[in-house]
Amino acid sequence: MELDSQFVKHTGGCHCGQVQFEVDAPAEIDVSECNCSICSKTGFLHLIVPKSRFRLLRGAAYLSTYKFNTGVAEHLFCKVCGIKSFYVPRSNPDGYSVNVRCIDSSSIKKVSITRFDGQNWEQHAGELSLFTNDERK
Repeated sequence: MELDSQFVKHTGGCHCGQVQFEVDAPAEIDVSECNCSICSKTGFLHLIVPKSRFRLLRGAAYLSTYKFNTGVAEHLFCKVCGIKSFYVPRSNPDGYSVNVRCIDSSSIKKVSITRFDGQNWEQHAGELSLFTNDERK
């Protein structure tokens, strides 16, 4: 796959190293900080990308899935260290939300954080719906 010139290849993974991934995204990353119960407790910073820009390099056998509420989102955790470095979000089930805190910092120039009201998810979900559109950069 040829990498779009505005994207860099970021690598990352869980704490113990069993789960490793690559994601194509700009070097200057815009993320969402959600205040819902799970995101605020885990400190997850969302970089939502289409599935075509995410690759699991290793560790599929080490992933465990947690679902709650509607059961649509697939929260994936490393069975060894418990870190959720990425998951399939309810807002964009055709993509992944990568925790920017789990990306190796060497490829990141800047992180801009926008707050997202996940406590009132139903009223604000539309704000996240375009993130996995390949046309959106």
